[in-house]
Amino acid sequence: MRRLKIAQALPLLAGIVLVALAIAGSRSQTVRAAPHINQVAAPNSQQVDNSVCLACHSRPDFNLTMANGEDLSLTINPDKFSQSVHGENEIACTSCHTDFTGFPHPELKAASPREIATTYYTTCQQCHAEQYDKALDSVHQRALAGGQTNAAVCTDCHDPHEQTRITNKDTGEVLVTAKLHIPQTCAQCHSGIYDTYKYSVHGAALTEEGNLDVPTCIDCHGVHNIQDPTTAQFRNETPQLCAKCHANGTLMRAYGLSTNILNTYVADFHGTTVTLFEKNSPDQPTNKPVCTDCHGIHDISKVDNLQTGIALKQNLLIKCQRCHPDATANFPDAWMSHYVASPDNFPLVYYVNLFYKFFIPAVLGGMAVFVVTDFVRRWIERRKGATH
Repeated sequence: MRRLKIAQALPLLAGIVLVALAIAGSRSQTVRAAPHINQVAAPNSQQVDNSVCLACHSRPDFNLTMANGEDLSLTINPDKFSQSVHGENEIACTSCHTDFTGFPHPELKAASPREIATTYYTTCQQCHAEQYDKALDSVHQRALAGGQTNAAVCTDCHDPHEQTRITNKDTGEVLVTAKLHIPQTCAQCHSGIYDTYKYSVHGAALTEEGNLDVPTCIDCHGVHNIQDPTTAQFRNETPQLCAKCHANGTLMRAYGLSTNILNTYVADFHGTTVTLFEKNSPDQPTNKPVCTDCHGIHDISKVDNLQTGIALKQNLLIKCQRCHPDATANFPDAWMSHYVASPDNFPLVYYVNLFYKFFIPAVLGGMAVFVVTDFVRRWIERRKGATH
């Protein structure tokens, strides 16, 4: 009888084992589908295979008319998604779209495509917490919090369905293709600035020549923690910002440029004052010029450009007259253009400096010898007087 009961229980035990294996298999499949997802922060619901979603969302011209009358495109290009960084890592659609786990989908509460973007971008935090936290301190996030719904969010810069890899897996450096595309990404909102930048000495080198040594938007403004460039602190820190490239000996030698630009600037009256503000009162404005006041911001040109280059005296005078309205044609002659005086550059200043390098030690040395010999003579005379 006991053997009979055990025999009857075997099918039940086998069924329990099979269910347990099925559950374990489904969980392991979830992990394989999204290997880089933070499983602590990411939703724990069972993922739906992407092919199920793409069965509908791969259809061309698949749109939804929102409550405000705008059309929202629901078409996802399977090829572009598979080549994206999310596709390469086999991220499941439902890892981000956690509220769409079945069909029919629940009704959208958002009234416009923009409202969807400003609602869903927070899901990026589950995998990209570091970048998300930095963005919270950015000028974009402050604008968004202030009610400017057009301020950039994650998905405005990184299309989640088509974004390819940006950095090298091993070194973390920005890839060539990504760096070339950075200005166009920012141009989606800052088109006027991009139109100016692309004709500058930096922008033309990048967009026309593919020169990766020149700065792009993120080199000056940062990536996710972009700060307000109109603040006094940003302006006071501009010389140090430009020095990241222009004090780099390896980089400047490749283009025959001087690395003494920062040192010569800091040594003169303008730079000394700005440096004091930058170190002691970074949030206090100063009326002394920084790099961008003379060279421009996004429209920086070559210094020998006939129209705008400040190597030309008449162009430099225009810059000087912004702060010195009474400056005459000879006023720029007082500035040595970041050069260190040498027999080739400003020889008069060089030889005057050279003269004083010898003259001052000679005068001071002669005075020192006179004082010492006079002291010795007086000491000797006193000794002689004391013996008599």
